[in-house]
Amino acid sequence: MVTNGDLLIGPDEQAAAEQQIVDQSKRIDFYITEYTVEILASKMRAKEYVVPRYQRAFTWEPERKSKFIESVIMGLPIPFVFFWEMEDGKLEIVDGSQRLRTLEEFILGNFQLGELDQLSHISGFRFADLPESRQRKIKNKSIRGIVLNELADEAARLDMFERINTGSKIANKAEVRRGALAGPFLDLVMELADDQLLISLAPMSKKQKDERGYDELVTRFFAYGDGLHDYRDRPSDFIFKYAKKMNLAFATDPTLAISYARRFRETMEFVQRVFPYGFRKSANGNATPRARYESIALGSYSAMQERPEIVNFGREIFDVESWLRSDEFVEITGSDGANARARLENRIGFVRGRLVAA
Repeated sequence: MVTNGDLLIGPDEQAAAEQQIVDQSKRIDFYITEYTVEILASKMRAKEYVVPRYQRAFTWEPERKSKFIESVIMGLPIPFVFFWEMEDGKLEIVDGSQRLRTLEEFILGNFQLGELDQLSHISGFRFADLPESRQRKIKNKSIRGIVLNELADEAARLDMFERINTGSKIANKAEVRRGALAGPFLDLVMELADDQLLISLAPMSKKQKDERGYDELVTRFFAYGDGLHDYRDRPSDFIFKYAKKMNLAFATDPTLAISYARRFRETMEFVQRVFPYGFRKSANGNATPRARYESIALGSYSAMQERPEIVNFGREIFDVESWLRSDEFVEITGSDGANARARLENRIGFVRGRLVAA
Protein backbone atom coordinates (compact mmCIF):
# COMPACT_ATOMS: atom_id res chain seq x y z
CA MET A 1 0.00 0.00 0.00
CA VAL A 2 1.39 3.38 -1.07
CA THR A 3 0.33 6.62 0.56
CA ASN A 4 0.14 10.02 -1.09
CA GLY A 5 -0.68 12.45 1.70
CA ASP A 6 -4.11 11.43 2.95
CA LEU A 7 -4.79 9.31 -0.17
CA LEU A 8 -4.24 5.56 -0.04
CA ILE A 9 -3.10 4.20 -3.38
CA GLY A 10 -3.71 0.48 -3.66
CA PRO A 11 -2.79 -2.15 -6.25
CA ASP A 12 -5.91 -1.46 -8.34
CA GLU A 13 -5.11 2.25 -8.63
CA GLN A 14 -1.49 1.48 -9.51
CA ALA A 15 -2.56 -1.00 -12.18
CA ALA A 16 -5.03 1.50 -13.68
CA ALA A 17 -2.34 4.19 -13.75
CA GLU A 18 0.15 1.84 -15.42
CA GLN A 19 -2.40 0.80 -18.06
CA GLN A 20 -3.16 4.44 -18.83
CA ILE A 21 0.55 5.18 -19.30
CA VAL A 22 0.90 2.19 -21.64
CA ASP A 23 -2.20 3.15 -23.66
CA GLN A 24 -1.11 6.77 -24.09
CA SER A 25 2.45 5.76 -24.96
CA LYS A 26 1.16 3.61 -27.81
CA ARG A 27 -0.23 6.76 -29.45
CA ILE A 28 3.29 8.17 -29.79
CA ASP A 29 5.33 6.38 -32.42
CA PHE A 30 8.37 8.34 -33.55
CA TYR A 31 11.98 8.11 -34.60
CA ILE A 32 14.95 10.45 -34.32
CA THR A 33 17.03 11.30 -37.36
CA GLU A 34 19.60 13.81 -38.59
CA TYR A 35 19.50 15.82 -41.80
CA THR A 36 22.25 17.86 -43.37
CA VAL A 37 21.57 21.52 -43.98
CA GLU A 38 21.83 20.82 -47.71
CA ILE A 39 19.10 18.18 -47.55
CA LEU A 40 16.84 20.35 -45.41
CA ALA A 41 17.12 23.30 -47.81
CA SER A 42 16.66 21.09 -50.89
CA LYS A 43 13.59 19.33 -49.53
CA MET A 44 12.04 22.65 -48.57
CA ARG A 45 12.61 23.90 -52.12
CA ALA A 46 11.14 20.68 -53.56
CA LYS A 47 8.13 20.97 -51.22
CA GLU A 48 8.92 17.60 -49.68
CA TYR A 49 8.40 19.33 -46.35
CA VAL A 50 4.88 20.66 -45.99
CA VAL A 51 4.07 23.84 -44.06
CA PRO A 52 0.48 23.32 -42.85
CA ARG A 53 -1.97 26.18 -42.92
CA TYR A 54 -2.04 26.45 -39.14
CA GLN A 55 1.63 27.43 -39.17
CA ARG A 56 2.17 31.16 -39.25
CA ALA A 57 3.45 33.10 -42.23
CA PHE A 58 7.19 33.56 -42.67
CA THR A 59 7.44 36.22 -39.97
CA TRP A 60 11.12 36.18 -39.02
CA GLU A 61 12.62 39.58 -39.65
CA PRO A 62 16.03 39.81 -41.44
CA GLU A 63 17.89 40.35 -38.14
CA ARG A 64 16.55 37.10 -36.69
CA LYS A 65 17.26 35.17 -39.88
CA SER A 66 20.83 36.47 -39.88
CA LYS A 67 21.37 35.52 -36.26
CA PHE A 68 20.06 32.01 -36.92
CA ILE A 69 22.36 31.53 -39.92
CA GLU A 70 25.26 32.84 -37.84
CA SER A 71 24.48 30.17 -35.21
CA VAL A 72 24.44 27.45 -37.88
CA ILE A 73 27.76 28.55 -39.35
CA MET A 74 29.35 28.72 -35.89
CA GLY A 75 28.12 25.21 -35.11
CA LEU A 76 25.99 26.21 -32.14
CA PRO A 77 23.29 23.71 -31.03
CA ILE A 78 20.09 24.08 -33.04
CA PRO A 79 16.75 22.95 -31.54
CA PHE A 80 15.15 19.79 -32.89
CA VAL A 81 12.84 20.09 -35.87
CA PHE A 82 9.57 18.19 -35.39
CA PHE A 83 7.79 16.48 -38.29
CA TRP A 84 4.73 14.35 -38.85
CA GLU A 85 4.97 11.66 -41.53
CA MET A 86 2.06 11.98 -43.95
CA GLU A 87 0.47 9.10 -45.85
CA ASP A 88 2.21 10.10 -49.08
CA GLY A 89 5.61 10.02 -47.39
CA LYS A 90 6.06 13.77 -47.24
CA LEU A 91 6.83 15.32 -43.86
CA GLU A 92 4.56 17.97 -42.38
CA ILE A 93 6.47 20.47 -40.26
CA VAL A 94 5.04 20.51 -36.75
CA ASP A 95 7.66 22.85 -35.33
CA GLY A 96 10.62 24.50 -37.07
CA SER A 97 9.18 26.03 -40.24
CA GLN A 98 10.82 29.40 -39.63
CA ARG A 99 14.25 27.77 -39.32
CA LEU A 100 13.78 25.58 -42.38
CA ARG A 101 12.51 28.42 -44.55
CA THR A 102 15.46 30.56 -43.47
CA LEU A 103 17.90 27.79 -44.45
CA GLU A 104 16.27 27.46 -47.87
CA GLU A 105 16.36 31.21 -48.43
CA PHE A 106 20.04 31.43 -47.52
CA ILE A 107 21.38 28.25 -49.17
CA LEU A 108 19.25 28.24 -52.31
CA GLY A 109 17.91 31.78 -52.43
CA ASN A 110 19.46 35.20 -52.34
CA PHE A 111 19.24 36.12 -48.67
CA GLN A 112 21.87 38.64 -47.61
CA LEU A 113 23.14 38.49 -44.04
CA GLY A 114 22.73 41.59 -41.92
CA GLU A 115 25.06 42.86 -39.23
CA LEU A 116 26.42 39.91 -37.24
CA ASP A 117 27.81 40.05 -33.72
CA GLN A 118 30.34 37.22 -33.74
CA LEU A 119 31.07 36.73 -37.44
CA SER A 120 31.23 40.40 -38.31
CA HIS A 121 33.48 39.82 -41.35
CA ILE A 122 30.72 38.02 -43.23
CA SER A 123 28.08 40.68 -42.54
CA GLY A 124 26.44 41.50 -45.86
CA PHE A 125 27.45 38.16 -47.42
CA ARG A 126 25.20 35.94 -49.44
CA PHE A 127 25.82 32.19 -49.50
CA ALA A 128 27.49 32.45 -52.90
CA ASP A 129 29.94 35.01 -51.51
CA LEU A 130 31.49 32.46 -49.17
CA PRO A 131 34.46 30.33 -50.31
CA GLU A 132 33.39 27.01 -51.83
CA SER A 133 35.09 25.11 -49.01
CA ARG A 134 32.99 26.99 -46.43
CA GLN A 135 29.84 26.45 -48.48
CA ARG A 136 30.46 22.67 -48.38
CA LYS A 137 31.08 22.74 -44.63
CA ILE A 138 27.83 24.62 -44.03
CA LYS A 139 25.87 22.24 -46.27
CA ASN A 140 27.33 19.26 -44.39
CA LYS A 141 26.26 20.52 -40.95
CA SER A 142 23.43 18.47 -39.52
CA ILE A 143 20.28 19.28 -37.58
CA ARG A 144 18.42 16.62 -35.63
CA GLY A 145 14.77 15.90 -36.27
CA ILE A 146 12.00 13.98 -34.55
CA VAL A 147 9.50 12.34 -36.89
CA LEU A 148 6.13 11.30 -35.54
CA ASN A 149 5.37 8.55 -38.00
CA GLU A 150 2.16 7.72 -39.83
CA LEU A 151 1.15 5.09 -37.25
CA ALA A 152 0.62 7.81 -34.64
CA ASP A 153 -2.94 9.12 -34.66
CA GLU A 154 -3.81 12.72 -35.50
CA ALA A 155 -4.70 13.52 -31.91
CA ALA A 156 -1.14 12.64 -30.91
CA ARG A 157 0.25 14.95 -33.59
CA LEU A 158 -1.90 17.88 -32.46
CA ASP A 159 -1.11 17.15 -28.83
CA MET A 160 2.59 17.29 -29.69
CA PHE A 161 2.16 20.66 -31.40
CA GLU A 162 0.33 22.04 -28.36
CA ARG A 163 2.95 20.76 -25.91
CA ILE A 164 5.80 22.14 -28.00
CA ASN A 165 4.25 25.55 -28.42
CA THR A 166 2.02 26.28 -25.42
CA GLY A 167 3.74 28.95 -23.36
CA SER A 168 6.35 29.49 -26.06
CA LYS A 169 7.53 32.95 -26.97
CA ILE A 170 8.00 31.79 -30.56
CA ALA A 171 4.48 30.68 -31.38
CA ASN A 172 1.66 32.82 -30.04
CA LYS A 173 -1.66 31.59 -28.68
CA ALA A 174 -3.60 32.04 -31.91
CA GLU A 175 -1.02 29.92 -33.74
CA VAL A 176 -1.15 27.24 -31.07
CA ARG A 177 -4.92 27.04 -31.43
CA ARG A 178 -4.59 26.76 -35.21
CA GLY A 179 -2.25 23.83 -34.77
CA ALA A 180 -3.61 21.97 -31.79
CA LEU A 181 -7.31 22.58 -32.46
CA ALA A 182 -7.77 22.38 -36.21
CA GLY A 183 -11.51 21.97 -36.86
CA PRO A 184 -14.72 23.61 -38.11
CA PHE A 185 -14.86 26.37 -35.50
CA LEU A 186 -11.27 27.42 -36.18
CA ASP A 187 -12.06 27.28 -39.91
CA LEU A 188 -14.74 29.92 -39.34
CA VAL A 189 -12.36 32.00 -37.23
CA MET A 190 -9.79 31.99 -40.04
CA GLU A 191 -12.47 32.92 -42.58
CA LEU A 192 -13.71 35.85 -40.51
CA ALA A 193 -10.16 36.97 -39.75
CA ASP A 194 -9.92 37.88 -43.45
CA ASP A 195 -13.19 39.85 -43.37
CA GLN A 196 -12.50 43.21 -45.01
CA LEU A 197 -14.90 45.09 -42.77
CA LEU A 198 -13.10 43.86 -39.65
CA ILE A 199 -9.75 44.80 -41.19
CA SER A 200 -10.98 48.33 -41.98
CA LEU A 201 -12.46 48.81 -38.49
CA ALA A 202 -9.49 47.33 -36.62
CA PRO A 203 -6.19 48.29 -38.26
CA MET A 204 -3.02 46.62 -37.02
CA SER A 205 0.63 46.36 -38.00
CA LYS A 206 1.92 43.83 -40.52
CA LYS A 207 3.70 42.03 -37.70
CA GLN A 208 0.45 41.67 -35.75
CA LYS A 209 -1.35 40.47 -38.88
CA ASP A 210 1.32 37.86 -39.58
CA GLU A 211 1.08 36.68 -35.99
CA ARG A 212 -2.66 36.03 -36.37
CA GLY A 213 -3.85 39.17 -34.63
CA TYR A 214 -7.21 39.04 -36.41
CA ASP A 215 -7.68 35.39 -35.43
CA GLU A 216 -7.31 36.50 -31.82
CA LEU A 217 -9.89 39.28 -32.15
CA VAL A 218 -12.48 36.99 -33.75
CA THR A 219 -11.96 34.18 -31.25
CA ARG A 220 -12.25 36.52 -28.27
CA PHE A 221 -15.46 37.96 -29.68
CA PHE A 222 -17.10 34.53 -29.68
CA ALA A 223 -15.52 33.21 -26.47
CA TYR A 224 -16.44 36.22 -24.35
CA GLY A 225 -19.77 36.70 -26.12
CA ASP A 226 -20.91 33.18 -25.20
CA GLY A 227 -20.37 33.84 -21.50
CA LEU A 228 -17.67 34.31 -18.91
CA HIS A 229 -18.92 31.87 -16.25
CA ASP A 230 -15.78 29.70 -16.61
CA TYR A 231 -13.36 32.63 -16.98
CA ARG A 232 -10.60 32.68 -14.35
CA ASP A 233 -8.55 35.74 -15.34
CA ARG A 234 -6.40 33.63 -17.71
CA PRO A 235 -7.67 34.42 -21.21
CA SER A 236 -5.37 31.99 -23.04
CA ASP A 237 -6.60 28.97 -21.04
CA PHE A 238 -10.22 30.08 -21.25
CA ILE A 239 -10.11 30.67 -25.02
CA PHE A 240 -8.23 27.43 -25.71
CA LYS A 241 -10.86 25.36 -23.85
CA TYR A 242 -13.64 27.31 -25.54
CA ALA A 243 -12.25 26.72 -29.05
CA LYS A 244 -11.85 23.00 -28.33
CA LYS A 245 -15.46 22.79 -27.14
CA MET A 246 -16.78 24.76 -30.12
CA ASN A 247 -14.96 22.56 -32.65
CA LEU A 248 -17.02 19.65 -31.32
CA ALA A 249 -20.23 21.69 -31.34
CA PHE A 250 -19.69 22.86 -34.94
CA ALA A 251 -18.91 19.29 -36.04
CA THR A 252 -22.16 18.10 -34.47
CA ASP A 253 -24.27 20.96 -35.86
CA PRO A 254 -22.82 22.48 -39.07
CA THR A 255 -25.54 25.18 -39.09
CA LEU A 256 -23.76 26.86 -36.17
CA ALA A 257 -21.17 28.20 -38.60
CA ILE A 258 -23.89 30.17 -40.40
CA SER A 259 -25.40 31.67 -37.25
CA TYR A 260 -22.03 32.54 -35.72
CA ALA A 261 -20.83 34.17 -38.93
CA ARG A 262 -24.05 36.21 -39.04
CA ARG A 263 -23.58 37.25 -35.41
CA PHE A 264 -20.09 38.49 -36.09
CA ARG A 265 -20.88 40.33 -39.31
CA GLU A 266 -24.01 42.00 -37.90
CA THR A 267 -21.95 43.28 -34.99
CA MET A 268 -19.22 44.61 -37.27
CA GLU A 269 -21.83 46.37 -39.43
CA PHE A 270 -23.36 47.93 -36.31
CA VAL A 271 -19.95 49.16 -35.17
CA GLN A 272 -19.32 50.65 -38.60
CA ARG A 273 -22.63 52.57 -38.49
CA VAL A 274 -22.44 53.77 -34.91
CA PHE A 275 -18.78 54.24 -33.97
CA PRO A 276 -17.10 56.92 -36.13
CA TYR A 277 -13.58 55.50 -35.83
CA GLY A 278 -14.45 51.82 -35.56
CA PHE A 279 -12.17 50.34 -32.90
CA ARG A 280 -9.53 53.05 -33.34
CA LYS A 281 -8.98 55.92 -30.92
CA SER A 282 -9.07 58.56 -33.65
CA ALA A 283 -9.76 59.06 -37.32
CA ASN A 284 -6.06 58.67 -38.13
CA GLY A 285 -5.44 55.82 -35.73
CA ASN A 286 -3.50 52.87 -37.14
CA ALA A 287 -3.72 50.52 -34.17
CA THR A 288 -6.44 48.59 -32.34
CA PRO A 289 -6.08 48.40 -28.55
CA ARG A 290 -7.43 45.00 -27.56
CA ALA A 291 -9.33 46.27 -24.49
CA ARG A 292 -11.02 48.92 -26.63
CA TYR A 293 -11.97 46.32 -29.23
CA GLU A 294 -13.43 44.03 -26.55
CA SER A 295 -15.47 46.81 -24.96
CA ILE A 296 -16.97 48.05 -28.23
CA ALA A 297 -17.44 44.70 -30.01
CA LEU A 298 -18.78 42.76 -27.03
CA GLY A 299 -20.68 45.73 -25.62
CA SER A 300 -22.41 46.23 -28.97
CA TYR A 301 -23.27 42.55 -29.35
CA SER A 302 -24.59 42.39 -25.79
CA ALA A 303 -26.70 45.52 -26.31
CA MET A 304 -28.23 44.11 -29.49
CA GLN A 305 -29.10 40.93 -27.61
CA GLU A 306 -30.78 42.92 -24.86
CA ARG A 307 -32.53 45.42 -27.12
CA PRO A 308 -32.80 43.95 -30.67
CA GLU A 309 -34.41 47.02 -32.22
CA ILE A 310 -31.15 49.00 -31.99
CA VAL A 311 -29.59 46.73 -34.63
CA ASN A 312 -30.75 49.05 -37.37
CA PHE A 313 -30.23 52.34 -35.53
CA GLY A 314 -27.77 54.83 -36.96
CA ARG A 315 -25.09 57.03 -35.44
CA GLU A 316 -27.49 59.91 -34.89
CA ILE A 317 -29.30 57.94 -32.16
CA PHE A 318 -26.21 57.38 -30.03
CA ASP A 319 -23.90 60.03 -28.62
CA VAL A 320 -20.93 57.68 -28.65
CA GLU A 321 -18.19 60.27 -29.18
CA SER A 322 -18.86 61.97 -25.86
CA TRP A 323 -18.58 58.84 -23.75
CA LEU A 324 -15.72 57.35 -25.79
CA ARG A 325 -13.71 60.43 -24.83
CA SER A 326 -14.76 60.28 -21.18
CA ASP A 327 -12.24 59.66 -18.41
CA GLU A 328 -14.27 56.65 -17.30
CA PHE A 329 -14.00 54.89 -20.66
CA VAL A 330 -10.30 55.70 -20.96
CA GLU A 331 -9.74 54.26 -17.49
CA ILE A 332 -11.67 51.00 -17.98
CA THR A 333 -9.98 50.28 -21.31
CA GLY A 334 -6.51 50.90 -19.92
CA SER A 335 -3.98 48.08 -19.80
CA ASP A 336 -3.70 47.89 -16.01
CA GLY A 337 -5.30 44.59 -14.99
CA ALA A 338 -6.91 44.36 -18.42
CA ASN A 339 -7.41 40.58 -18.28
CA ALA A 340 -9.07 40.46 -14.86
CA ARG A 341 -12.65 39.27 -15.16
CA ALA A 342 -14.05 42.25 -13.29
CA ARG A 343 -12.27 44.66 -15.64
CA LEU A 344 -13.43 42.72 -18.68
CA GLU A 345 -17.06 42.68 -17.55
CA ASN A 346 -16.87 46.35 -16.61
CA ARG A 347 -15.67 47.57 -19.99
CA ILE A 348 -18.18 45.42 -21.87
CA GLY A 349 -20.97 46.57 -19.55
CA PHE A 350 -20.00 50.22 -20.00
CA VAL A 351 -20.69 50.15 -23.74
CA ARG A 352 -23.72 47.88 -23.43
CA GLY A 353 -25.35 50.13 -20.84
CA ARG A 354 -24.99 53.31 -22.88
CA LEU A 355 -26.23 51.74 -26.09
CA VAL A 356 -29.27 50.21 -24.42
CA ALA A 357 -30.12 53.49 -22.68
CA ALA A 358 -30.07 55.52 -25.90
